[in-house]
Amino acid sequence: MNSEAIIECVPNFSEGTDLSKVSRIVQAMQVPSVSLLDWSLDLAHNRSVVTIAGPAEAVVESAIRGAGKAAEIVDLTRQNGVHPRIGAADVIPFIPVSGASLAECALLARQAGVSLWRRYGIPVYFYGASAARPDRVQLEDVRRGQFEGLRDAVRREAARRPDIGGPDLHETAGASAVGARSFLVAYNVHLRQPDITTARAMARDIRASNGGLHGVKALGVIANDRAQVSMNITDHVATPMTKVYARLKELALRYGAELDDSELIGLIPEAAYEKDAEWIAKIPNFDPALKVVERRLKNPLEWPVAGSTVGGSGRL
Repeated sequence: MNSEAIIECVPNFSEGTDLSKVSRIVQAMQVPSVSLLDWSLDLAHNRSVVTIAGPAEAVVESAIRGAGKAAEIVDLTRQNGVHPRIGAADVIPFIPVSGASLAECALLARQAGVSLWRRYGIPVYFYGASAARPDRVQLEDVRRGQFEGLRDAVRREAARRPDIGGPDLHETAGASAVGARSFLVAYNVHLRQPDITTARAMARDIRASNGGLHGVKALGVIANDRAQVSMNITDHVATPMTKVYARLKELALRYGAELDDSELIGLIPEAAYEKDAEWIAKIPNFDPALKVVERRLKNPLEWPVAGSTVGGSGRL
């Protein structure tokens, strides 16, 4: 790998209601030469997302430390939220930004997975480009049944056991899905009507697995008492965000709903940003200097210190 390569990692932690806990996780991730680009809590989904970037080995170490701290302070037997999860450090994806390939990020994911098990006793499933089995490429297949269902399944079915560690899950921290992928856009659109049935129908029609748009994963949920179509766009090149939003407008018309405001979780790449697009205009207070990866790299956040109460997204 190029010695000047920049790798992004976007770990998702199963804690979104306690700022002090998330702050401690982020503090634990501070490693020399790693930049903190974004961190935020989502109370409705009970989930937090952290974005870091830097040299490969340093980013791997940062992610591992964050997962270890999450295992220490997040107890999945007491945690719940609308977002599917199998672990305290639920998902740890590595993404090439510059000077690195997806295949090289897959190797980093494998290294991180081995370290997670050896250092903290957290079993690991590899997904995406680092998947060790074809039935684990898709994250939703790995997370089937969530923590509770997977905890029981690994005791009955050898096919559900982790790739590294186990066979049982960690008693309170579950397991982590560690992978490599290209940039994705985590994008949620609210409906004016609190109608979960309509949100689910729209999500069903737009997601790729049901014959919708290529590279779109979607769920219909209620978040903060609002109906929401929660999406991951995994191929923004083949399916630009403008196309995603246009399809949502068509579906809203079909089901007699109205689209309200939208939100981005984490950052987006420069290639996905469309300055005057309608989908951007629907995101309150959107600032490309804060939400576009390449721009944020030029002006990263300060790492939080003990007692910190402010996150990088300004939404905490």
